[in-house]
Amino acid sequence: MGRYLLRRLAFLVVSLAMASVVLFVLLRLLPGDPANALTSVGAGPEQIAAARHSIGSDRPLPEQFTHWLGQLAGGDLGTSFVSSLPVGPEVTARLNVTVPLTLAAFVLAVLVAVPVGFLAAHKRHTWYGALLSGISQLGMAVPVFWLGMILIAVFALNAGWLPAGGFPQDGWAAPADAVRSLVLPVVTIALVMSASLIRYVRSATLDVLGSDHLRTARALGASFPAAMWRHGLRNASVPVISVLGIELASTLLGAVVVESVYALPGLGSLLATGIAQHDYPVIQGVLFVSTLAVLLIGFVADLVQRIIDPRLRGRLSGGAR
Repeated sequence: MGRYLLRRLAFLVVSLAMASVVLFVLLRLLPGDPANALTSVGAGPEQIAAARHSIGSDRPLPEQFTHWLGQLAGGDLGTSFVSSLPVGPEVTARLNVTVPLTLAAFVLAVLVAVPVGFLAAHKRHTWYGALLSGISQLGMAVPVFWLGMILIAVFALNAGWLPAGGFPQDGWAAPADAVRSLVLPVVTIALVMSASLIRYVRSATLDVLGSDHLRTARALGASFPAAMWRHGLRNASVPVISVLGIELASTLLGAVVVESVYALPGLGSLLATGIAQHDYPVIQGVLFVSTLAVLLIGFVADLVQRIIDPRLRGRLSGGAR
């Protein structure tokens, strides 16, 4: 296990380094000059050159990249070109919105998808099993921004039960208001995510229901719940865990849409502002943190799979991969 963890951590560090290079290069290939955000309309060449010098964009690219890597090594995400404020504290403040939003939506989606997906598989020959499968397919086709606007119209504008958007200025110092402001965004993400997860849970459950080990357990006198608990749950959970990791990572990266619909000051809105202003340190900081989060999610999902599945543990102890 120790060797496996070291290999995975080494892979994570190498992947993060490669992502940093790609991110830095691609940003510099995009059209637009970050100095334009610091100068007024109609600024002369001297003013633009002074702005470039002040932010260091006139330096050679290798020098800029080396400087950025040195900042990352010291835990510094740089300083915003536009606001002249450190990017790290701003990203941390935005994560206080994005992370609770993503995790709450993920947990709610799992709580819905696992029992519904199992029921859709177990009762697949009944009308309500087919109905659950049909609803999940329909839910996968619903755009998240459209669903968000529908929920705002119904529960915020018409019923007045919940706020239509925004986040309290005091943040989590006012927990009740903060939670109320996240209810509709969480439900929006969870409904779309659960529709996709139901399909995966149903498919994994169908594979287990038709497996030899489950039939053998039933033939030996085990009840269906006992056989599923002892033999089916572990086998069904292995592929689902991989999907859960992908869904969690994609939800974290795709939170920009929901944050825009509900005007939430999260990581997505910070990224959108940075892109509009060509603020390279902000864009690099947000994407670097997002990439790190995705890699960590994949690492944890892979580790959990090996803990649950004895076949993968066997590969692990044998030194495979």
